[in-house]
Amino acid sequence: MASDHLLVTGFPGFLGSRLVASLVARSPGTRVVALVEPTMADRAREAARRIDTERVEVLAGDITDARLGLSGEDYERLTGSVTAVFHLAAIYDLAVPFEVAQNVNVEGTANVLDFCAGAARLERLNYVSTAFVAGRRHGVVYEHELSLGQGFKNHYESTKFQAEHWVRHAMDRVPTTIYRPAIVVGDSSTGETAKFDGPYYLLRMIARLRARRVPLARIGSDAPFNVVPVDLVVNGIVAVSSDPEAVGETLHLVDPEPLSSRDLFDVLAEEYTGRRPKHALPAAAADATLRFGPTRRALDGIPRESLVYLTHEVKFDARRAGALLERHGIRAPLLREYLPALVAFFREHEDDPDYT
Repeated sequence: MASDHLLVTGFPGFLGSRLVASLVARSPGTRVVALVEPTMADRAREAARRIDTERVEVLAGDITDARLGLSGEDYERLTGSVTAVFHLAAIYDLAVPFEVAQNVNVEGTANVLDFCAGAARLERLNYVSTAFVAGRRHGVVYEHELSLGQGFKNHYESTKFQAEHWVRHAMDRVPTTIYRPAIVVGDSSTGETAKFDGPYYLLRMIARLRARRVPLARIGSDAPFNVVPVDLVVNGIVAVSSDPEAVGETLHLVDPEPLSSRDLFDVLAEEYTGRRPKHALPAAAADATLRFGPTRRALDGIPRESLVYLTHEVKFDARRAGALLERHGIRAPLLREYLPALVAFFREHEDDPDYT
């Protein structure tokens, strides 16, 4: 791995920035080209300076364009030198319009696949999908499964499903590992994150209700609510990307023992306020409370599209991912182990508009 030449999309996003830093740290011979949209170029160059300006090249382009929006010279240079691609770029907004999600998540991935097919030295495409390509499926979802006739809760899920379908279809000509993280939260040691979304919506609701002296009533259900810390995702991808046994695999990067959404609400409330809610709202009452009244006001700015994940009964089997990660000394931590770090970081930054 002394002469790795890597192409990364999704930089300088939170996951992409941490991934590039880890890839550069892995080997002194690693060189990274970060393909970024032009509007993000200045921010990307600043992020690259914090990592290593000699080994991280920022190249403005566009995955939604043919040949990635690059000049002929740059495209030929990269197809002749790149040994691995890490494709993270996507629209992660649960409320994203279909046309936008289709253009970035699907057409963008198709253009990356075309690049990979023409890259003479390519050893691996590392494609970051999502566990939620399972859509509305219930019960246990296995890593080798994809298309079982499921519907989807939003355009994010449906377009990531279609993109993964295309990636799988190209595996006979592009050696690939697919990673399916659950909902990504902050670092398990420091709690650092880039945005308070996902389970942080519950934490923000708890904080607002406490500030207004509104008694907390437990919401949620018995449905598993699966989150995974960003460091597990990054460390897992970096380790597995150089493991030859991972070629052709699809790996769930998830919490192997997720809390239910009801238990998640309890432990978040206890960590933030020092006490658990004493009462639970029945499902019908909980739904009405989320729509109206002080709880609804506490949810201002929280997309309703995210609330469906509190009651979605699905569990992600991760035996293959667990076995491969264990080979590299990596274990997926349980949420209870690092929840204090997440809450402490939230408490420190909850009034900072940069995290909304």
